[in-house]
Amino acid sequence: MVKLALGSLGDSFSVVSLKSYLAEFIATLLFVFAGVGSAIAYGKLTGGAALDPAGLVAVALAHGLALFVGVSMAANISGGHLNPAVTFGLAVGGHITILTGIFYWVAQLLGSTVACLLLKFVTGGLAVPTHGVAAGMSELEGVVMEVVITFALVYTVYATAADPKKGSLGTVAPIAIGFIVGANILAAGPFSGGSMNPARSFGPAVASGDFAGNWVYWVGPLIGGGLAGLIYGDIFIGSYQPVAAQDYP
Repeated sequence: MVKLALGSLGDSFSVVSLKSYLAEFIATLLFVFAGVGSAIAYGKLTGGAALDPAGLVAVALAHGLALFVGVSMAANISGGHLNPAVTFGLAVGGHITILTGIFYWVAQLLGSTVACLLLKFVTGGLAVPTHGVAAGMSELEGVVMEVVITFALVYTVYATAADPKKGSLGTVAPIAIGFIVGANILAAGPFSGGSMNPARSFGPAVASGDFAGNWVYWVGPLIGGGLAGLIYGDIFIGSYQPVAAQDYP
């Protein structure tokens, strides 16, 4: 059963919440700067050549490492979401209220946008690559791909970070989350782009002024994140402990 809770403006504008939004902004900015920056750097080093297997591995590694660090630096303050799909999935399970989640989204989208605008500035105006579905694939197929890989991401977040029975497993949550993102980029990068994160796709779209197909990276991740929150939160967590609406962590 979905455990969405509206929350209150008072809670959403508390000092603790404001610090959480700032933490999400900073961590998302640094994550996107490294992730998108790795793709720009690869293009510069190869003279703009198309991403080859070695480049895919490099970009996946950069994203995985950057997310590991980003989640680690924000975990004790905001929970280290860095991703609207993660926030939505946790809201479905009752771990964050809707109002607070909306402000998380704003912080994440702003962080990604600022990161991409900074990259455009510091690289002398080099093109910021955007996510897009591969030639020969339909956007619907791209949505399904994003649903599956985002489900894997948010399910991992639940299993290693949000589950009250996680115990010592919680100490490896950031690296597990980074690993699943890196692995999913290796699997889905040549097809849907391997976003799993509406903010990660939104920032480059703003910086490049190209929103073509951007809806894929909202619909797919939000469905995947919501399903993960519903299944893990209701079937597993809900089976041994009721989950009260509260801000995560």
